[in-house]
This record gives sequence, structure tokens and C-alpha cells, in this order.
Amino acid sequence: MKENYDALSAISGLNYVELSPVSFLSRASETYADHPGVVYGNRQYNWQQVSKRCNRLASALSKLGVGRGTTVSLLAANTPELVEGHYGIPMCGGVINSINTRLEAETIAYILEHSDAKVLITDTHFSAAAKAALSQLSNPPIVIDIVDEQSEAPAGNGETLGVMNYEALLETGDENSVWGPPDSEWDAIALNYTSGTSGQPKGVVYHHRGSYLMTMGTIAAWQITKHPRYLYTVPMFHCNGWGHVWTMAVMAGTLICNRVISAEVIFDAIKAHQITHFGAAPIILSMLANAPVEMQYKPDHTVQVMTAGAPPPSKVLEKTEELGFNVIHVYGLTETYGHVVYCDWKTEWSALTIEEQAEIKARQGVRLQMMESVDVISLDDGKPVSRDGETIGEIVFKGNTIMKGYYKSPQATEEGFKNGWFHSGDLAVIHGDGYIEIKDRLKDIIISGGENISSIEVESVLYKFPKVSAAAVVAKPDEKWGETPCAFVELKAGETSSEEEIIAFCKESMAGFKRPKQVVIMELPKTSTGKIQKFKLRDWVKQGKV
Repeated sequence: MKENYDALSAISGLNYVELSPVSFLSRASETYADHPGVVYGNRQYNWQQVSKRCNRLASALSKLGVGRGTTVSLLAANTPELVEGHYGIPMCGGVINSINTRLEAETIAYILEHSDAKVLITDTHFSAAAKAALSQLSNPPIVIDIVDEQSEAPAGNGETLGVMNYEALLETGDENSVWGPPDSEWDAIALNYTSGTSGQPKGVVYHHRGSYLMTMGTIAAWQITKHPRYLYTVPMFHCNGWGHVWTMAVMAGTLICNRVISAEVIFDAIKAHQITHFGAAPIILSMLANAPVEMQYKPDHTVQVMTAGAPPPSKVLEKTEELGFNVIHVYGLTETYGHVVYCDWKTEWSALTIEEQAEIKARQGVRLQMMESVDVISLDDGKPVSRDGETIGEIVFKGNTIMKGYYKSPQATEEGFKNGWFHSGDLAVIHGDGYIEIKDRLKDIIISGGENISSIEVESVLYKFPKVSAAAVVAKPDEKWGETPCAFVELKAGETSSEEEIIAFCKESMAGFKRPKQVVIMELPKTSTGKIQKFKLRDWVKQGKV
């Protein structure tokens, strides 16, 4: 009877334990103590050593006054210190705030102040920006320096700014300190700031529960087996490196860290470390596919690659498959802890041509296993759109891997959470099999003569032009049509082309109203994660610079 079931209650700490991805570290250190955990150049730590260093960090930060809900910021590259921060900071109740290393000093200062950072752990490679940012604060945080003896700081950097360096900080901590679960799995674990393409960046707050479940969903969707060798090409300041810093501990993998990412670095790492997995924005895949043949390395095993961001052009997917990479395409937002939708591959698709497979892989797909609900709803009435692959609506989410909200921004939080959904701002269609395909951002859709034009569709055609390395399409005001597509194109190294040649190529593949009316050939502005900064291109168009 109901009352008999209700009489059995949860016993905190016994049959009910708060979920946290930090718990994965203790298991890895106990079960696979001697297995390599983190490798960076000539530095290598097994999982037991990683655990002890994280314990020291947690203990040392506690002595500096870091506790539940205290923000600890890091301005650092993908080195062991940033890996350790993802465990050591939440171990003592703190909230990790990893800052984009390419931001200008003014924005770094804003983040440090807005986040209420008590401690800043900063790499001396970024000392110029850090120093300028700190000078703008009336109440600066305690500063700890990361000094990388394996890499020379760029010109104008290398200055120590803190009260001590990172290794000295660890010496003040106890490697045997005992970690326990958070007071609540709803406690904040991370604070990630959006790119701030309009106005100041917003602080996205993650909780322990969401990070734990994201880890489990990633393992299921990516079908990760024991002891993966993961190359960290994704900056850990971006959605906490897609959460893979926690994911790899579950399967006792090895995290291969690199300060700089290039085609040569990636191919060399695959060869030297027998890399089995890595994550990359589509622009990175394009860089690998278009690298000189003598630089490319095809391993004797399949490398599993997770790509996210703008839909990767089918031609790029096709080329990376030829390099021995199996690419899984995922989709998500900073607000959803990263990827929550993926192109779940069906066996029957493997019988298709590689071109047809690539076209399917360019779709975003279906929700990950830990995500409660993903749908595409009408912009008019909020009802689910028809599953016809044509009717456009907005992607919306429900689930545990959605942020707590925006830090100190209740209005923005309320705008994101409305009518029972979290709203993505992305436009998409749903195919008959339930697979989602993004068509555009709400702000990127081009309306020409009353017709909706997907900038992504136009970009996909441009990527098929053999000379094109990267492409972005935005709306340009037009007296007759209201708006027309304006294309910005970056060519492959050593290639030359013209606006006329590119427009002529587009005529073979798309309707006249969709074709770009102008093509600008240039090096495209990109973020540190390789995403093309369309907002800059829109600004140039608005200012009449093109």
C-alpha cells in the first residue's frame, strides 16, 4: 500500500548522496591509482597524484577563505592547473569561473567584479591582460600565479602578479584532506560567462547535479569505453571544456593537455599519444582536413571526434572521415552545460554513400540520454511544429542539464525560462524521424522579399566550393528586397578566387533568391574556440564597410 512505500525515507549520506562530478576523482584515484591521468609535455600525473594535488588545492583555498558559494576565477590555458581547478575548487565548496584567455582587459575586469571573485589564479602568459584588468578593480581578488616552465611567455607577458605561485599554494595544502559531497547537489559548481556579443557577458551558473548528469550522458552518447586517451583541444573555459574534464575521470582516461592548438599539434599528439578521442569546433575540423598532406597523419585506429558549434559542412565531415576520424555532431548552449542533442547514428545509414552520410551527420539530431525533453515550437503559438523537415520553429529544452540561471541577472533568467521551456534562440526544423536540423539563429535568419533564407544553408553550399576554408553569411539591407545574403569567405592557404567565381558556383546549387548578392574575401574574425564572430560581420555591414 502507498503508506508502506512512503514510510521508507531517504537517509542522507547512506541511501541518498548528493550528486557531484567531483566524486569521480576519488574512484579513479582508488581504482586506477597508477594509471596516467594528466599529461602535459614532460609533466605526467597518475590518478592518485592528480587526486592528491586536487586535495592540496582544496585545502589551500579553504585557508584563503574559499567556502561554499565563493567564486574562484582562473585565467589559464589547458594545462594541469586548470584540470585540477575543476576538482579542487568545488571540493572546498567554491565555484570555478574559468575566463576566456582571449578577452580584452576591460571584459576580464568586468567578469572578476561581477562574479565576486575572491581568488584569481592566472597564468603568467596572460599577465598583461590580467594586470590591466586588476588595475581597474577597487577590490581585487587574491592573485596566484601559474608559472609554466615548459613554455616561454609571449612578448609583453611573463610578469608575476600574485602573492605566491601555484605550486607554492599547493604546498600550503593537505594532500590527505577528505572531500565530502556538497551540502546540496543544487549548489553552484561553475560560473561560465557567455561571449557577450551584445552588451556585457552574462554569467551562466551550473550546479553539481547537472554536471554529474552531463558526464553520464556524454559517456552514453559517445559510447566511451575504459581508458580513453583524450586530447584537450576544447578550451576548458568554454562550458568547462564541454565537461570532458569530469567525463574522462569516470572511465579512468588520460587527459593530454596542450597550450596551443594547431593542425600540426593535433596530428603530432594523435601519433605520439595514440589519441582515441578529442573535441573540436567545425573550424578545427576544417583546419585538419585542409592541412598539407605531409602534415596529416592517419592512425591505424579510429579517432572519435565530437564537434559542436555551427553545423559542420558536409564536405568537411567527408574529408575528416577520410583521415580516420569518426565524427559525432552535437549541439547545445552554454546555458545547457554544452551538448544536449546529438546525431545518434542509425545502422542503416552506414550503407549510404559517404556524401549522403555526411549530409545526415550535419543534422543536430535527438536529445542525449540524460536530457528530459527537446522540441521545436512555433514562434506564433508555442505549439510543436510539424515533423515535416520544413516548418521552422525555435528549439526549446527541459531537463537537469539546464543552468540554474544567470548570475545576478533575474530579468535575463526570466526571459530565458518562460512558458515551461528554456528558449534557445535557435531556429530549426524536425524531420519525420524526430531529428532536429538547425536552420539559423533567430537573429541570423535573412528575410528577402518575404522569403526566409537560412544563412546556414547558404554557408553549406559555400563550403562545398573547393577553394573555401571558412564561410559566414549575414543579412545586408536592400532597398528592393529588404534584405539579401552577404557572404564573407576565407580561402584555403595558397588559393585565389573572386566574388564572380564564387557567386557563379552558388548558381549551380541554390535558388536565385538565396544566392549571396555580395561576396567579401577575407580572414574571418573568430573566437578562441574557432566560432566565427558573425556579430562583427553584421556590424561591418550595418556601418557600410562592405
